[in-house]
Amino acid sequence: MEWSPSFECHVRPDGEHVYRIGHQLIDEFLEFVVGRARPNTVRAYAHDLSVFFSVVKTDPVEVRPKDVMAFVTAQRLPKPGAENVVRIADGSAGLSTATIKRRLAAVSSFYGYLITRDDVSVTANPVPRGIATRQSRSRNGRGLPLVRGVRRLPRILEAEEIDALMGALRTERDRAMTQAMVLGGLRRCEVLGLRLGDLRLGEWRVLIREGKGGHERLVPLSPTFFATVARYMDHERPPETTSDSLFVALKGARRGQPLSVPGLDQIIRAARVRAGLSHGTCHELRHTCFTRLREAGMAIEAIQAQAGHRSITSTQVYLHLSVDWLADEYRRAIEAIEAQALVGVAQ
Repeated sequence: MEWSPSFECHVRPDGEHVYRIGHQLIDEFLEFVVGRARPNTVRAYAHDLSVFFSVVKTDPVEVRPKDVMAFVTAQRLPKPGAENVVRIADGSAGLSTATIKRRLAAVSSFYGYLITRDDVSVTANPVPRGIATRQSRSRNGRGLPLVRGVRRLPRILEAEEIDALMGALRTERDRAMTQAMVLGGLRRCEVLGLRLGDLRLGEWRVLIREGKGGHERLVPLSPTFFATVARYMDHERPPETTSDSLFVALKGARRGQPLSVPGLDQIIRAARVRAGLSHGTCHELRHTCFTRLREAGMAIEAIQAQAGHRSITSTQVYLHLSVDWLADEYRRAIEAIEAQALVGVAQ
């Protein structure tokens, strides 16, 4: 049976966003994950499931692995009218591998939910764990991944680019938010989630309540950030503000209300244009922070705690971003090897 999803978002009186796709099973799944996932994750699930069933056009209980494989193929095709457009990063058309993998993860989670419910005619997850090979069959392995991802080093900003960006910011509020990312490595949502009570002034630390996955952490931040925040509080923050959010809108209809994600993105984007920079997203500022901390000798385990990474694997990328780390480690090791090889050799 074919059906077409309709993506809808409703706001409850308590401010919580409720997403509807137009199918009872999917809508019940979205209600279920509200208590298990962050709001951004719920919104991403709703969007990705809407995209999946817009392409597959099959009732959820009738989806088979062949439908998922066809969806992957469709996602790799360029959009109509953009057949000659490719990504500079990898020269490919269509959606990025990361986006396709995220959408498949949402679909897989949905079917895992249906199987656990055990009250519908779904007994197997239609999202393949991988493509079987002769070796994987003989060793009971997972085989080749359905979508092979490529992990690339994140881009960072050079010191002069950071100076140019900071110089292009127009308010102390904007400088404080940028410093939180480039000096403390905070995520965009963590910056916007800061509250007045989260500042530990005597300790030069901040409490992160809105960390990834809902995890809290207490992290140090440069006194420079706190000095900038003090100037913002004294001279810019609207006195009529009733919100306890640290960073609020300074003008317009939303004056005094918490700053939004699009608002922060627009601030950084406009400053980047004024500074003449070709890149410099919020996440690149975060990457820049941890790269510089590593270059300055900060232990990788300390960077993991600062970043809020659940796994050290996510943090190890900063070993390779560090300009001198790999060269220094190689030079030390090769000198030892060559010294051993020359033992007993006439000079």
